[in-house]
Amino acid sequence: MTDAEQREAARQFANRWMGKGREDEDGRSYWIDLLANVLGMERATERLNFEKKVVIGGSTKRIDVYIPETQVIIEQKSLGKALDQRQRNSGGMELTPFEQADRYNSKLTFDERARWIVTSNFAEIWIYDMNQKQPQPTKIALEELPGKYPLLEFLVKKDVKKLSREMEVSIKAGDIVGLIYDAFLKQYKIPEAEKEKREHKLKSLNALCVRLVFCLYAEDAGLFGHRNMFHDYIERYEVRECRRALIELFKVLDTPVSERDEYLEEELVQFPYVNGGLFADESIEVPPFTEEIKELLLARASENFNWRDISPTIFGAVFESTLNPETRRSGGMHYTSIENIHKVIDPLFLDALNGELEEILNIQVRRTRDRRLADFQRKLASFKFLDPACGSGNFLTETYLSLRRLENRVISEMFNGQMALGEAKNPIMVSIQQFYGIEINDFAVTVAKTALWIAEAQMLEETKSILYGFNDDFLPLKAYVNITEGNALRMDWNEVVSAGELSYIMGNPPFVGSSIMEQGSEQKKDVQTVFQSLSKNEVQDLDYVTCWYKVAAEYIQGTGIECCFVSTNSICQGSQVPILWKVLLHDFNVRINFAYQTFRWNSESLNQAAVHCVIIGFANVERKEKILFPRGTSGKHVANISPYLNECDNILVTATKKALCDVPTMNFGNQPRDGG
Repeated sequence: MTDAEQREAARQFANRWMGKGREDEDGRSYWIDLLANVLGMERATERLNFEKKVVIGGSTKRIDVYIPETQVIIEQKSLGKALDQRQRNSGGMELTPFEQADRYNSKLTFDERARWIVTSNFAEIWIYDMNQKQPQPTKIALEELPGKYPLLEFLVKKDVKKLSREMEVSIKAGDIVGLIYDAFLKQYKIPEAEKEKREHKLKSLNALCVRLVFCLYAEDAGLFGHRNMFHDYIERYEVRECRRALIELFKVLDTPVSERDEYLEEELVQFPYVNGGLFADESIEVPPFTEEIKELLLARASENFNWRDISPTIFGAVFESTLNPETRRSGGMHYTSIENIHKVIDPLFLDALNGELEEILNIQVRRTRDRRLADFQRKLASFKFLDPACGSGNFLTETYLSLRRLENRVISEMFNGQMALGEAKNPIMVSIQQFYGIEINDFAVTVAKTALWIAEAQMLEETKSILYGFNDDFLPLKAYVNITEGNALRMDWNEVVSAGELSYIMGNPPFVGSSIMEQGSEQKKDVQTVFQSLSKNEVQDLDYVTCWYKVAAEYIQGTGIECCFVSTNSICQGSQVPILWKVLLHDFNVRINFAYQTFRWNSESLNQAAVHCVIIGFANVERKEKILFPRGTSGKHVANISPYLNECDNILVTATKKALCDVPTMNFGNQPRDGG
């Protein structure tokens, strides 16, 4: 089936089952219908195991649905039964549907154990990935199925490793942005010769794309009040009037309601005040529309796409792919996958925080647990993070999302799902104001801010979903100026955020090698400026990324700040090691606390970087337990991690022309030099 056919099949399935569903009578029909007619499973009745027997405590129990090929357990409940509520089962125990299914799972043979557990009450389907340490449900409401059916592919495809709906949606969104960018690019009539005019028009184009994306997201996420609000506003104008209409809308979005023209047209009055500086620059040019642009915005970008489910972490990176690929390459920008971001932030701080929260949740005394939870939430809100090469902000965004998910677990436990009657206090403490970045590209700066605002909106909705009675408004945006545009290697990071306030530095500085073919003249100057104490011969061997290690090492002196960077693996091999690490180890007392040995880079961009990387966590403070992640294996505790990322002492291998014994001097090795 094509995507359109599956979407229509999902819509028809949702219509058939809306308001229906009895556990015993309808469960079998429901799943055969879904698997066969929506997901395309052939011979579904032969391939599903209904009422599979499992013995628990000497009694025979039955799994509602078991799919052997993809190792899925499905626990079906009747319509109206809450999937997060414990119910007394036939054995007298009170269990949630997931706990009941997990109990069955523990009694299956090892080869039969579930890779996925699904619970359903006909109106909702909750998916649990059993590869996670603490499986949390991905939820699909029946009416959402036409847009979210790809999330169920694991039911019929054995090779699905993880749910990737967010990635799929975000990459499609990036494609749409690319089409919008190209269509407007033709209209700007950008001159090749006049540099200043050219730069202003390109900056306007980038800013216009960011503003349009925010409007498209805001209407789908309900931030503007109701669905299709931006769409309906643009649709009512003729093509020749769309430019003026868009300029007027941008001005209204940047004007507080109390300060607006009292005679403003009704279609503009309904839009809320956005603030945040996103629509503030009135020097941004908006070119004339064409039929193609209007159709693209209305049909492709609005009617046929829902922006609500994009991942701000992935989308921010994909959004940047609208830049010229040559510009992206020369800037060394490569986009970090969520998996690789967690290779940085998990050992840096997130694993410890998750462990601390689990320990608190196991405290039996309610008063003590609540006090510890409140302290833990304040701790989350006290951290400050810096990414000194933040690009589109994906490290900052994913870290914010991770902290807010932890905070939402705290809020859920402390408030027990609802706020006290009449309580007006905002329970959220973690804020995007805790996150700082430095980025040289002006477009990326705007994208990063927008990605963080979208992340903030999504997490606010998640808090509302777990806390009955909490209904805080997202708009207007709080001004967010923590991302600084500029060259991180030519500024004092203390002017962005004081080292005395900061907790962690992380990121993915530019992947640019040491050769003159890779580094431009300005980048060569950066390396020479940062490593002034080194000789010219030494400096010319250093990759560009080494500058961030040196500047970070200076910045963290006398603090407890911990750092972690993704880097090209060349900084831990060959001639660069004694040059760079002698400075870091001896001049700045840097110690490696955890590290990933070489792994192949993967990212969310269409043109993935063909490089091999390392991840290095370092600080002035030496951890008691150091963790080394060898190639393709889980981490192991070691006594020391050397600059070569091996478990050994900090020994640096240096070049020397003097032999260790009485032999002739070697001038150079065997080199193919025939013919010059």
